[in-house]
Order: sequence, then C-alpha cells, then structure tokens
Amino acid sequence: MSKGDDTRQRIIEKAAALYNIKGIAGTSVNDVMQATQLAKGGIYRRFESKEELTLAVFQYLATRLSNAISNAIKTQVTATGRLHALLDFYTDRLTLSQTGGCPLMNFGVEADDTDTSLSKQIGEGIKAIQQQISSIVQEGIKTGEFQKAVNADLFGIKMFNLLEGTILACRVMKSKAQMKSVTHLLKEEIASFKR
Repeated sequence: MSKGDDTRQRIIEKAAALYNIKGIAGTSVNDVMQATQLAKGGIYRRFESKEELTLAVFQYLATRLSNAISNAIKTQVTATGRLHALLDFYTDRLTLSQTGGCPLMNFGVEADDTDTSLSKQIGEGIKAIQQQISSIVQEGIKTGEFQKAVNADLFGIKMFNLLEGTILACRVMKSKAQMKSVTHLLKEEIASFKR
C-alpha cells in the first residue's frame, strides 16, 4: 500500500468512528481533520467531496460488519447454531455498542431520501444480511434439520428487520432488555422449524 493509499485508509477509519456515532450530518470535515490531524487539503486530495468520503466510510463499515458476522457464525456446524450465533452477535456486539451500533441503520436513517448512491449501497447491505439469514435457513431445510414448509426468505426479512428495529429501541432506552426478549422469541421460532 502506497503512502497515499495508507493515508486514505487512515482517513476512512478515523472518519468511520465519527460517522457511526455522530451521523452523516453531525460529522463535519473539520471533525475529520481533527481526528486525522490532516489539513483540509490532505483530505480533499484523497476525496473529491464529503459525499465521496461518506460513501467510502459506509463501504468500510459495511465490510467490517459483514466480516464480523461471518466470524461470529463460522464455527457453528448447524443452521440452528449459526442463527443463534447471529442473534447473539446482534445482542452482544451491536445493541449498545460504544461505536454507534449498526451502520446499515445509522446511515440508512439519514440517507434514505437524500443520497441515492448511498441509499443503493445501504439497500444492498440490507439485502445481503437478509439473504445470509435466508441461506442459513435454506441450508437447514436441505440437510433435514428444518421442515420444508419454512419460508426461508420471509424469515430472513423478518429476523433482520426485528433485530434492526430493536437496536433502535434499545439504544434509545439504553437497555438490552428488549433485544433479549426479541432474540428469545426468534430462537423459539427457530426451534419450531425443526422436523
């Protein structure tokens, strides 16, 4: 990695910490300058605009989230184990995270009507996690762990949306109680999938 690429990555990583906590509108270029100890020219030499930086930050956070989810479920050998590990990941790592929670929700709330390029990327991130959940359920059906009647795609949408909405409620109330209730209900539903 060249020095310029290294500096660009450092800007993205420092800005990511700010964006995911303070939001897009709440994070100024001056905030990024202060976090990186770079002058405005040092930032704009690597990013043409704040919008370009915002998209790069989101892509970085989305990739980091995807990798963290993959790491959380990779050691599980059953579909039930993978789904439970994903639920535990949301409860333990995202719900009251000091780094701002889920970037899909955080960026999505601000970008839904204002930035079509970013909204498209967020939508792809949402679909990817929903599909990941669906694929785990489909694998459980294929191996005979789950009944064939289970609607994997619908469950993927349901589980993702319940978790994301519950993160919002928990962060506002500063308590994991509702996430624990929701993940308990989802685990009971997953148990009902079994043959």
